[in-house]
Amino acid sequence: MKKFLKHNILRLKIWKYKFLSTNAHTIGKPKRIQPLLIEGDGKLHFGNNVSFGIYRAPYLYSGYSYVEARGEKSEIFFEANVAINNSCVITAEKKITISKNTVIGYNCHISDSSFHNLATDIRHETDPNPEEVHIGENVFIGNNVTILKGVKLGKNVVVGSGAIVTKSFPDNVVIAGVPAKIVSEIS
Repeated sequence: MKKFLKHNILRLKIWKYKFLSTNAHTIGKPKRIQPLLIEGDGKLHFGNNVSFGIYRAPYLYSGYSYVEARGEKSEIFFEANVAINNSCVITAEKKITISKNTVIGYNCHISDSSFHNLATDIRHETDPNPEEVHIGENVFIGNNVTILKGVKLGKNVVVGSGAIVTKSFPDNVVIAGVPAKIVSEIS
């Protein structure tokens, strides 16, 4: 009985966030295991078999994922077979691409902008220089990772939990730390 109630409460939350989503430029449909709020005036492209949420992971019942392509020229691409765990935030002012077969842990944040101007006298204005983010194929991103603007991750990269990724990395490396650095190579 408890399992039945939990499942139905989760289905209602998923429906609620789907109803509250306002983005009208979405191509494709992600699988929603956890509530997902899709916002913004830009374009979102979901490839085949893109999923948000994992049943047996933290934040399933207490959180939701948030995806926003902010402006009319903003774009976010999720290629085929991307799996995103619970409570992730992905926000684009310009463009974010998450390539096929990528796995992202819970409570991650990927952004192509600082969202605020860093100059002290105009801090309430928008970041004038967003930079594209590109996550390569078959990347594994651990839990609680932050990926900042301008980052390009090569194929097969592994990002350790808790890392803050501030720069780009080549194919076949393991990165970790604050800020992230190469800790080993994948042969």
